[in-house]
Amino acid sequence: MSRTKVGVLRGGPSSEYEVSLKTGSAVLKNLADKRLAEKYEPIDIFIDRAGLWHIAGVSSAPHEILARADVFVNALHGEYGEDGKLQTLLDYHNAAYTGSRSLASAIGMNKALAKETFKKAGIKTPYYIVLADRKYNALDIFKSFPMPAVVKPVSAGSSVGISIVRTFADLEPAIEAAFWVCDAVLIEEFIPGVEATVGVINSFRGEELYALPPIEIRHGRDFFDYDAKYSSPDTEEIVPGNFNEKDKAELLRLAREVHATLGLRHYSRTDFIVSPRRGVYVLEVNTLPGLTEASLVPKALAAVGSDLPEFLDHIIGLALEGK
Repeated sequence: MSRTKVGVLRGGPSSEYEVSLKTGSAVLKNLADKRLAEKYEPIDIFIDRAGLWHIAGVSSAPHEILARADVFVNALHGEYGEDGKLQTLLDYHNAAYTGSRSLASAIGMNKALAKETFKKAGIKTPYYIVLADRKYNALDIFKSFPMPAVVKPVSAGSSVGISIVRTFADLEPAIEAAFWVCDAVLIEEFIPGVEATVGVINSFRGEELYALPPIEIRHGRDFFDYDAKYSSPDTEEIVPGNFNEKDKAELLRLAREVHATLGLRHYSRTDFIVSPRRGVYVLEVNTLPGLTEASLVPKALAAVGSDLPEFLDHIIGLALEGK
């Protein structure tokens, strides 16, 4: 019996290059698990920072590489891999691949578009404004926008370019730091509370939208920044989180609703803030969550007795079925 050839796309021309390499490495490692080794033949496809595709150490055109696998696991976080560009290329070549399609990916990656979609669907999200270019007046913003505020690039992941602003002196440097990452900036009200995240998987364990246990994130910082996510020894990720039944039910409900409202596919992870006074707010959605050893989805899978081999087998099956 011939094995299904699974191309693992990793690297890419984004600020999340290193994380993407680690996710891709984890996928390749788990596809070699004894439960999957006879079923799948993993193929390492590396995309460098310049956007050049490589297979077996040799640079080749994307269409030539895409012809060498039956299905693809998208491990490209950030720009190009998560914003719909790669998905458009894969769709053009009729390639089967894991993760959301191009339009849903583009909306999910763009925090302003995602939040506008949340608002229209009645999903509670913090108040925000968008700066579309550098023609802004920092003093007017400071006087009119509730402080403290979160300043973030409209399109970026892993908390790259995000700042918490409390004083006028901090506002313009924070905006410029976000503009350095992206050509549009989102300013969002800062809501004190407990950070949480919930993963959702399509057609898993007999449920159309299976929600993994809410994870409570403790880090002792203003927010769950890049260092807290990937290198801080002080970060705690509690699975399942210490939420009361009401908040837990709302986290699960909203994670499913976000996934369905944006038309996401296969899996996603939604980030929340749980305010003791104001309830649960959706912050943003991750259409391509990390799958490294330190990532949150694998930890939530372990909490329900699953693991990455089972998860990868499931989403590859969905991709092959065209679901």
